Amino acid sequence: MILKFTPIDNLAPGILSALLSRSYAALIRSDPASWKEEENKWIAFDHNAFRNLGSVGACVFLSWNEREIIGFGSFDPRQRPQFGIIGHNCILPEFRRLGFGKQQIIEILNRFAGLGIQTATVATHDNPFFIPAQRMYLSCGFKEVLREPWEKDPSQNVIHYQKRMV
Repeated sequence: MILKFTPIDNLAPGILSALLSRSYAALIRSDPASWKEEENKWIAFDHNAFRNLGSVGACVFLSWNEREIIGFGSFDPRQRPQFGIIGHNCILPEFRRLGFGKQQIIEILNRFAGLGIQTATVATHDNPFFIPAQRMYLSCGFKEVLREPWEKDPSQNVIHYQKRMV
């Protein structure tokens, strides 16, 4: 199934943080000490996107499977043309493992190409919850370039990936 991507401006604030909370509920339950405080960042991201629809909000899109929102993607092109940063790539649990996350990444890469961005960057964690994301980035042609301890829990690492666009 092919997703449809739309801007966020026709929906009410709170949708992005709600999607993130649903998507990461299992992770938060598994390790609340490390992950619970991320919810505040999601709320701030949501507020920022809806307060700034012409800038931050323009770099967020909702993903629809027919008439149902199944997630969203976001990116930051401000460092163009050198690089663009892939932000949230959120897919609701009931829609995972269907290729939708990869479709969102391809959509972001297409937008980067249209902006003349030379390198796409993305980061995820080495927590087992993120193994599907790690595999997806590699399958999209990203290469791991760095692992560094996560500031909240040095026993976990942040994995950085890059993909040359040109």
